[in-house]
Amino acid sequence: MGKDNNVEWHENDMPFSREFGDHFYSRNDGRLECDHVFLRGNSVQDRWANAEHFSIGELGFGTGLNLLETWRQWIELRQPHQQLTFTSFELYPMGSAEILRAITPWPMLTKLCEKLVANWSEISRGKTVEIDTQTTFQLMIGDVRQTLPSWENKADAWFLDGFAPAKNPQMWEAELMQSLATKTQTKGTFATYTVAGWVRRNLQAAGFEVEKCPGHAGKRQMMRGVLQSGD
Repeated sequence: MGKDNNVEWHENDMPFSREFGDHFYSRNDGRLECDHVFLRGNSVQDRWANAEHFSIGELGFGTGLNLLETWRQWIELRQPHQQLTFTSFELYPMGSAEILRAITPWPMLTKLCEKLVANWSEISRGKTVEIDTQTTFQLMIGDVRQTLPSWENKADAWFLDGFAPAKNPQMWEAELMQSLATKTQTKGTFATYTVAGWVRRNLQAAGFEVEKCPGHAGKRQMMRGVLQSGD
């Protein structure tokens, strides 16, 4: 097991956060979990069909797996006139070598990962980068309780992928969920792997209509929801 900054490498080269005591992605194939929970949970594949521009926000960039799988599917489904903006909020960004190592289990993502890390010096300085002519990415680095309220855009869909609420409660607190709602388009959506009761109540209090649905692999449930009122 090796250590590098916040990241340890556990069995089968699984990245593990020292700070939060949790793995960065599911041991039951994190790429498939991304598709099930975040992409299908937000129905983004269907929604892309009628979108000139679509904006995704993510709490917890981690290894970049969600961005890369989203980007891969976007390339397959998009039309020439369409644009995707993807914005991630992350307190402890990985280095480019760590990202490449973490994505190794999924060869179908390798080329996109190499394109991403080729821009990492700009991305890691907070610059908005066109990672291809129809896809824009920005990494908002810092405490999300400060960076999210200062973000000047709104998302059509949110991937809520912070570490487990019990290990990282700040990422799921009521005030942050209120801020999330103000940064969501009316009828915008969220999806998350967690079904923690207090997280659900915080999202409902912020104006989201929340439902539970089947989770990925061995996980019985996940949550998704739609914003019923927005600024």
